[in-house]
Amino acid sequence: MNHRLEENSWKELEEKQKACDVVIIPVGSVEQHGYHLPLGTDSYVAQGLAEEAAKKSGVVVTPPVWFGWCPHHMALTGSVSVRAEVLIEYLYDIIESLHAHGFRKFVLINGHRIVNITWMQISAQRAQAKLGAKVVIFDPAYMSKDLIAELGYGPVGHSDEIETSHLMHLHPQLVHLDKAVDNPVRAAPLYSVDPRYPHDTLCYVPATREHVAEVGKTHGGTTGSPSKSTAEKGKQYHEHLIGNLLQVIDNLKR
Repeated sequence: MNHRLEENSWKELEEKQKACDVVIIPVGSVEQHGYHLPLGTDSYVAQGLAEEAAKKSGVVVTPPVWFGWCPHHMALTGSVSVRAEVLIEYLYDIIESLHAHGFRKFVLINGHRIVNITWMQISAQRAQAKLGAKVVIFDPAYMSKDLIAELGYGPVGHSDEIETSHLMHLHPQLVHLDKAVDNPVRAAPLYSVDPRYPHDTLCYVPATREHVAEVGKTHGGTTGSPSKSTAEKGKQYHEHLIGNLLQVIDNLKR
């Protein structure tokens, strides 16, 4: 059974909708990820999770929303930042279109960590209020916090050992670990984007372009320790996320 929406005819998709009204929408970003990872890392992560979960659960998955909100990463070449207000409307229109065809439950997979979450929440709330749809957001960082310590990962950074290991599992040909530059995450009193942190993990404000430009000069744009990455740890991380994602989908089906 073809799980990709875009590869079905309208009639084939109609039959799939009658069998299951759940659809997955992967949401990522195109932005700098150091010297060793591709610009599309966040979108590849969201798509990789979405497609495997769709295959195993029998639900439909849409093409990814490739671009996200990343104004701070505009300091480095190739990053593409779309205004949050545009993304809210764009994602809502995708949901509204699919809702018009009978899909009622939506799983939004966020590959861009906390930066995407705020505007995705607004779009999801709008879809629930206006359409009566059920929308859930699946965020890998939050859905894996019980496993990260076991794998020996340090604090969440950017193009760090978590993202690098995951992409080594999903797309090893796109990872150039020999070019990775470590830049251990510095502790920030009371604030952190790491879901494991006991104080604030939600009141995140993106860094300035000047800060990212400086990190670009000193460490290629990376924060974290990608040299500790392995494909095996990436596989364990991925399988843990898929297990949780399948539970989310099963709950929606019921």
